[in-house]
Amino acid sequence: MTFKIQRSAKEDIVTFALSGRIKAGEVAELKRLFEVEGQDHRIVLDLKEVKLADQDAVRFLARCEANGTQLMNCPAYIREWMVRGGPCR
Repeated sequence: MTFKIQRSAKEDIVTFALSGRIKAGEVAELKRLFEVEGQDHRIVLDLKEVKLADQDAVRFLARCEANGTQLMNCPAYIREWMVRGGPCR
């Protein structure tokens, strides 16, 4: 299962539509994109097509949301893991 990022922009909002599986390596790429885009734009993550996310990805998404990034179409299992602090707790 591959990971894909699609970027779209409208005014001061940049939306990244994520799909596939998010792992630690993908988190590093997302952080890099946020550093570039986050200076001038509000960031929205659309998670509708995310099929799997590892613990690092869930923690990252929780931090993003806590820092003001909007998470759209967040799958229920990811939301639950964010609330509980991970899949194993």
